[in-house]
Amino acid sequence: MPVEMQLRRIIISEIHDSHVVVLQELNGERSFLIQIGIFEATSIDNRVKKKESPRPLTHDLIVGIIDQMGGELDSIIISDLREHTYYAKLRVRKEGEILEVDCRPSDAIAIALTADVPIYVEEDVLEACEEAL
Repeated sequence: MPVEMQLRRIIISEIHDSHVVVLQELNGERSFLIQIGIFEATSIDNRVKKKESPRPLTHDLIVGIIDQMGGELDSIIISDLREHTYYAKLRVRKEGEILEVDCRPSDAIAIALTADVPIYVEEDVLEACEEAL
């Protein structure tokens, strides 16, 4: 069963090439940490700070394409952990169906913030993350 999460914090390192997003369980205590790239970290940080871009950035473009094709972003879900790599899906509602599109978790989080949709993490992925700590 997926667990709804919210962005708790983003850590952008100016010294190291390691940037972290911290998600927190919406109605609970658990946290989920994931390392991300600088582009996604900056994009997420700009969303949080409500900074506007004069032209659409990649995450804006994806949300726009979904909308223009008659879909609606329903949510994102961090769905799997394989060989130390997290996997995510964009969940797009179109014509009454949910279509799932493979996506990097960092992009999925940035897109979720762009479209203001829920972020979920599968329970087993959350448990595996807790065990690793």
